[in-house]
Amino acid sequence: MKLGTAFTSRLVRLLLPLFGHLPWRVNQTIGGSAGMLLWWLSPKLRRLTLANLKTCFPDADARWLRRTGRRSLIESARAMTEAPWLWRQSKSTLRSMLRYGDNAQLLQIVGSRGEAIIATPHLGSWEFAGLCLAILRPTTALYRPPRMASLDAMIRRSRTHTGSRLVPTTAAGVRALYQALEHGEVVGLLPDQTPKGNGGVFAPFFGQPAYTMRLLSNLARPRRTPVVLAFCERLQGERAYRVHAVRAGDAIYSEDPAKAAAELNRCVETLIRRSPEQYLWSYRRFSRRPPE
Repeated sequence: MKLGTAFTSRLVRLLLPLFGHLPWRVNQTIGGSAGMLLWWLSPKLRRLTLANLKTCFPDADARWLRRTGRRSLIESARAMTEAPWLWRQSKSTLRSMLRYGDNAQLLQIVGSRGEAIIATPHLGSWEFAGLCLAILRPTTALYRPPRMASLDAMIRRSRTHTGSRLVPTTAAGVRALYQALEHGEVVGLLPDQTPKGNGGVFAPFFGQPAYTMRLLSNLARPRRTPVVLAFCERLQGERAYRVHAVRAGDAIYSEDPAKAAAELNRCVETLIRRSPEQYLWSYRRFSRRPPE
């Protein structure tokens, strides 16, 4: 391990427990301040955020773009600082922080055996969403180890303390997802990650071609498993999150992977438009482009 990487790893391992023990409001204040610093001190990150926003909202004025972009970095930083705090909370505490918003009843929709696919994009607090989903329903979720291998055991242990089962992003992990659905469980996925290799297809996302996963529709198609997309909105000034949901239409089961991916992206868009300032606009969603 290089010296710089080793130092960064030790620093992160020191900060994560610290964030976990801070009072909630202090944690959120630090996260917000860190996001503001990123906005002013990282021109590269600011440009990427604004470029993605401009691509997805071409008719928005410059003031809205800058305000939403700045807020996005603030909320994204809070997502990072609040994660270790959430990992330390009991099931009852997490449940008490959950509020129900638009179409939240969709989380109770199940298939013939109780199976369902619930996808949570990088919107609001996806960490809280994963922890609470496991409280509500038996859940199996894909897990990609962090780049810092030294953090893997801690993150894995923290994310499973409410009952979620994590499986790797390998062929064996995908088989485990199919088995979970057969056993009447919930499968949790991040629908807006750019898949590797041939795992995706280009489909419209805010009118632009985005390389989109095929895995979700492949999982849903055999049993026409109910597919719900949801996110947990971070409520300002309140130690709580409000869940909003939307159900995917029948196009998600299409044999045409591009049509199924377009339906998936449409649902993600619907949720993002509900709270665009809480989306991770600094993610390189359009980094992979169609051959043409």
